Amino acid sequence: MYPAVRPRPINPWLYLGIPLATAAGLLSLEWTSLDMDLAKLAFDPAAGQFIGRHSYLLENVLHDGVKQAVIGLGLLAILAFIASLFWQRLFTWRRELGCLVLSLAISTAFVTPLKQVTQVQCPWSLSEFGGQETYSKLLEARPATDKPGLCWPGGHAATGFSLFALFFMLRDRRPRLARVAFGVAATTGVVLSIGRMLQGAHFFSHNVWTAVFCWLIGLGCYYLVLYRRGVALAPAGQSSIA
Repeated sequence: MYPAVRPRPINPWLYLGIPLATAAGLLSLEWTSLDMDLAKLAFDPAAGQFIGRHSYLLENVLHDGVKQAVIGLGLLAILAFIASLFWQRLFTWRRELGCLVLSLAISTAFVTPLKQVTQVQCPWSLSEFGGQETYSKLLEARPATDKPGLCWPGGHAATGFSLFALFFMLRDRRPRLARVAFGVAATTGVVLSIGRMLQGAHFFSHNVWTAVFCWLIGLGCYYLVLYRRGVALAPAGQSSIA
């Protein structure tokens, strides 16, 4: 029986307060034109399209290539978790691998159902940018249309921000490597978000909402699978809760 890894304390103001404050800030954007103003910066009126609409780098490399890489990571995580059930060298990482698989799965699966419920239009579909659809903000009623939108939250941003799962997987065992994983996840998510904005696929707020969701999913999986488990198995009198 391998001893439980004692989890490092969680600062709720940092881990939960910042994302919740960000969500509150995003709700306040409903009363501004920031999303539309930023989208206009990426639109070329002379060409009648977004500046990155047909970019090979944005579409084939950042959109398709990175997505395939993250799918590959997910498959490797599943295989590693299965191997941890019978390969002794991975026994002590079983819970961390399970947490990684769970977090990656939820972080990428939640997007499609929310898109179908919210039916927010993509910038490239709007009349302001050469499309046929009418613009509406997240909390506004949707104008009647034969083609409901499927653009909130940002699906491709979730590909990058889902990597927050790596941070939580490594948080207690490899703190320094966990910080590197956080940087990789944040950078990947931001780069993919900007790429899709340049293509007219998403507004700014769509991608920030996705980052908030992916972080909270990663935090929730970590708390349920690793943090509480570690606390429960810590030696008596050695509580690891801050």
